[in-house]
Amino acid sequence: MTKTKTKGADALPLNTILSGDCIDAMNALPEGSIDLIFADPPYNLQLKGDLHRPDNSQVDAVDDHWDQFSSFKAYDEFTNAWLKAAKRLLKPNGAIWVIGSYHNIFRVGASLQNEGFWILNDVVWRKSNPMPNFRGKRLTNAHETMIWASRDEGAKYTFNYEALKSLNEGIQMRSDWVLPICTGHERLKNEEGDKAHPTQKPESLLHRVLVGTTNPGDVVLDPFFGTGTTGAVAKMLGRDYIGIEREEAYRKVAEKRLSKTRRYDREALQVSVSKRAEPRVPFGQLIERGMLRPGEELYSMNNRHKAKVRADGTLIGDDIKGSIHQVGAALEGAPSCNGWTYWCIKKDGKRVPIDIFRQQIRAEMAERPN
Repeated sequence: MTKTKTKGADALPLNTILSGDCIDAMNALPEGSIDLIFADPPYNLQLKGDLHRPDNSQVDAVDDHWDQFSSFKAYDEFTNAWLKAAKRLLKPNGAIWVIGSYHNIFRVGASLQNEGFWILNDVVWRKSNPMPNFRGKRLTNAHETMIWASRDEGAKYTFNYEALKSLNEGIQMRSDWVLPICTGHERLKNEEGDKAHPTQKPESLLHRVLVGTTNPGDVVLDPFFGTGTTGAVAKMLGRDYIGIEREEAYRKVAEKRLSKTRRYDREALQVSVSKRAEPRVPFGQLIERGMLRPGEELYSMNNRHKAKVRADGTLIGDDIKGSIHQVGAALEGAPSCNGWTYWCIKKDGKRVPIDIFRQQIRAEMAERPN
């Protein structure tokens, strides 16, 4: 189950669940080795007594020992310690997501800023099927909050804007996400048939986080691994994961889950990218490679103008010389022009945009091994 990649003399235990205390485990990993951390720390719910439904049946609430702290001070000390360890592990352009509820997220947010992280967004996960407030004395808690932060101010963190836009049917992704909580077939059970973990997160939530803020091959760390949702989604999406979990029961469930998880094929892992993020292809490369020939004529898509290709990758048309962009702008009397979408060739009586050749070269570049 374990594979390793080397960074200097140190080795990362990729695609492995580490047992033990998360702070100790993080401090044992090499500095600057992690691309993204997704953390679902204890919420410190401070439950007082049992919680019952109106029919007097008891609610299976979070009352595990790992969520219990003696005071806010003790919780803050724990938070500061694991965040310090997390920052040491992140690469310069790394980032972190932390999820929590009103019980803890404001304290965690302050600790993030005190530790030097730079908050990028807070995202409200609005649950489409929240658990009701059984006592009827407060509003139903229908959301949790996630904080997304870069390691440092000004860091060039990963943000796949176009991919998230595509997930949202072409509309810019907002900071309020409506997704269901874990139920039905996704809810993992232990050997006794009970919930394997009281706060298991849905795969849909991690899918959105990892598609939006990591790339295939990135290393994702989850210091509170639980039943392995982060690892399962990372594996499916072609990311490497490292999990840390001190509870043996959770590790067993996660290991079983991950053994059945399969990675999507390489083509399926490709996502939409912005035009700026695509590799630059000079127009002259089309001439060098014989896709276009010196002397060949290009035609404007509106069929009003034409220009001749020159050996150095420039065009000449109506005594105007320059790049595909400059000549197009001059002929149209426009301040600027995207020559890639303006010019075409005529082949078999049909117009073929020259951008097709650029995309062909980009596709070849993407297929080359790193």
